[in-house]
Amino acid sequence: MIDRFLVVALVIVTVGFTAEAQAQAREDTWRFQLTPYIWLANLSGDIRPLRGAPTVSTSRSLDEILDDLEGAFFISGSARYERWVLFGDFTYASLSHVGVIPAGLTAEGRVRQRSFTAAGGYQAISEHGHYLDLLAGARAWRMEAEAAVPAFGLDLRDTERWVDPILIARLRSEWSPRWSTLVHADVGGFGIGADSTWQVVATTNYRVNDALYLSAGYRHLALDRDEEGMRLDISMGGPLLGVTWRF
Repeated sequence: MIDRFLVVALVIVTVGFTAEAQAQAREDTWRFQLTPYIWLANLSGDIRPLRGAPTVSTSRSLDEILDDLEGAFFISGSARYERWVLFGDFTYASLSHVGVIPAGLTAEGRVRQRSFTAAGGYQAISEHGHYLDLLAGARAWRMEAEAAVPAFGLDLRDTERWVDPILIARLRSEWSPRWSTLVHADVGGFGIGADSTWQVVATTNYRVNDALYLSAGYRHLALDRDEEGMRLDISMGGPLLGVTWRF
């Protein structure tokens, strides 16, 4: 009886040490994740697409944006080593619209935007299933605008590029083995690139297995930049859906 007890105890201790060793090994190696996602955003604000053009106040619903959408791609990712964190996010969208200006003439417009966020930081809190990352980095923007009035032979184009410094906080909370939440908040610009910019993302995440997660949530992004050429004082917000691959 005592021998059996010793064998069982030895097995438990061995399993415990093995699990701890595996967890430590995971912490001591690079860990990566990629999340392609869909962002169903509406748009509102003031826009001056080209130098010398009038500033237009707009409010476009998701249905209207989908009617104008030519293409879009969104993906984010991260890399971790121990408590160090690298984060990246890329967005691309192209919109075109044909309308009638007050003179009764047909006008065509197109806007393409790209942004890339890169940041690095440290996991400042890791307690009781709650993990807080604090990061600093930059968001690079490229905006292309075109406007044409075929009847006048008018075709105007402009491209604006700038970089915003940003500060980021990301809080991940595990509520059960399957369910977790993520809240991402960043602020930047500070008059260096844009006058100001801020963003909030909140998602609920479901673990399918150790490598695959499904996410649903909401994202809101605000940008205020007023230069001699293009002016953007806009807010974009709407639900998002994502799939995360961890490796």
